Amino acid sequence: MTTVTAQIPADWPATEERARAVQDGLRARVVLDEPGPPPGTGTVTGVDVAYDDARDVVAAAAVTLDAATLAVVAEATAVGRISFPYVPGLLAFREIPTVLAALDALPCPPGLVVCDGYGRAHPRRFGLASHLGVLTGLATVGVAKNPFTFAYDDPDTPRGSTSPLLDGAEEVGRALRTRAAVKPVFVSVGHRVGLDNACAHTLALAPAFRLPETTRRADALCRAALRAAAYPA
Repeated sequence: MTTVTAQIPADWPATEERARAVQDGLRARVVLDEPGPPPGTGTVTGVDVAYDDARDVVAAAAVTLDAATLAVVAEATAVGRISFPYVPGLLAFREIPTVLAALDALPCPPGLVVCDGYGRAHPRRFGLASHLGVLTGLATVGVAKNPFTFAYDDPDTPRGSTSPLLDGAEEVGRALRTRAAVKPVFVSVGHRVGLDNACAHTLALAPAFRLPETTRRADALCRAALRAAAYPA
């Protein structure tokens, strides 16, 4: 497995005002009219991050699975300095540089990328999955553990049941039951994937647990990378 050092780009936003302006500019580039790859085909990559704020360190992991068998194809991690302060709605600016470094370190194309977070289900309609998709051109999906600030009705009990995740009357994602009678996950489009397909991928990636295998494996890997990080030098 490859571990690389992530660098913060020289032009990376340093203020909330600048970060929101960047969001506004990139949001217009999100592609919402492509269905995305069929579930169970090609590869799918999970990305996740872990922080040690006391050391000013963030670690990211990218884990690529065979979409049909869910066997691990490749893994990479990146470690770097935290690139932006904690501001709700702007978390992508803390994570993107290190996530990009981990993705770049993979020895194979990532295929569909599944983020532990949000895409369109974001107050500004531009969460991590959308931001990452626009910057890379990859098809991306957000699968979150909670609904952020949005409303939803509890899906029916059986696995595969869904209900709309709503901001007023607008459907920004779906609550998806990946295990019968277990709390749902919250799926939203990132870039170049339709919502129906995003839910189908999420269900296919979660045959035994609430969270997709992409997220489970990336979470464990980035936490291990953070524990092993040599920062501060």
